Amino acid sequence: MKLKTSEFQSLSSDGLNDLAEIFEKHRHELRIAGGAVRDLLSGKRPDDVDFATTATPEEMKHMFQKAGIRMINNKGEKHGTITARLHNENFEVTTLRVDVQTDGRHAEVEFTTDWQKDAERRDLTINSMFLGLDGTLYDYFKGYEDLQNREVRFVGSAEQRIQEDYLRILRYFRFYGRVALEPDGHKPETLAAIRENGRGLAAISGERIWVELKKMVVGNHAAHLLELMYRLELAQYIGLPPDGNIEEMKLVRNTAKDHSPKPMTVLAALFRCPEEVEKMDIRLKVSREEKTLALFLVKYRRELCKSVDEPDSLKPFTDFIFDSRELDTQSKVCELLKYQGEEKLLAELSRWSVPRFPISGHDLRRLGITSGKDIGGTLQELRDIWKKSRYQMDKDELLSYIKF
Repeated sequence: MKLKTSEFQSLSSDGLNDLAEIFEKHRHELRIAGGAVRDLLSGKRPDDVDFATTATPEEMKHMFQKAGIRMINNKGEKHGTITARLHNENFEVTTLRVDVQTDGRHAEVEFTTDWQKDAERRDLTINSMFLGLDGTLYDYFKGYEDLQNREVRFVGSAEQRIQEDYLRILRYFRFYGRVALEPDGHKPETLAAIRENGRGLAAISGERIWVELKKMVVGNHAAHLLELMYRLELAQYIGLPPDGNIEEMKLVRNTAKDHSPKPMTVLAALFRCPEEVEKMDIRLKVSREEKTLALFLVKYRRELCKSVDEPDSLKPFTDFIFDSRELDTQSKVCELLKYQGEEKLLAELSRWSVPRFPISGHDLRRLGITSGKDIGGTLQELRDIWKKSRYQMDKDELLSYIKF
């Protein structure tokens, strides 16, 4: 099969043409690899394009030096990756490899010129394909057929692939969300292999787990996949609470999914108390912003709600933002409204901006109020009056409330 789509043709550039010429001149094969091939076959233009080659890193360095091509970021060299810069573009090219030894986290590799052996060491069939620069597809494990059938399968033995790197369990779920049409179309033998090897996730770093998990929870079938991970007894190994609130999470995911919730907005529904958020953070080492969002949602999901007595349903939220004076409070309240399923209020709050309080300490000093304590107390009183006016009163109206 040869690919001739506009997405594939859009990859053509002066940099890629020169790169191909260098490899052809030195009689080394060069192909597009992995995720970029999957995306192109799905009709998407990939964000990143990785290349694979029969040339060793030393051979690549010699070729590039001879052609006067600059190489950058030599950290990948021990894994067989050389990054060349041509025409202001970076091209990451990796030598074909076979795993010599694996420990469930990392692999020791040897270089090879056998394309099928390299494909054999990859996780999923849909990620194991190569594409020649002329559009020829090289597919050793029926990856294209699986992609067309919306199936996610491990290359060869699921158990063996998982034991090479236990993070592949989470990659399976993430790609299932991206590819599968039905939420529950898993092969029983795949789930059995995942259940049997789940404890291996305990040795995987929290940072690597969080990279996969946060992509999965905002993808398709997220609620089903999270529930399934609990059924397979994986939660304890990946920082999720042992008694997670599955029903709340399913409800939140369903109400928030059309409003681009942050990953932590969905996950927060699993936590029943702040202590569970703290334990999750210790395991996954999430960012400060992500942790504070989770704590905020756990604290205010029942406490900060629309008022049934107020004609302005948004008022509790705008008052909260105004009182907070923290830069990211409005963003957190928007996530709270997604969590609560308040679609109309979310749209209103997205258009709302924090009004500027018209009174300053200087105004009060000019009126003869000089004590710092009095200035602070008076400003707070005026802020409360201004809030009750729905931020409509101007400076003169507010100052008229000062009692001397």
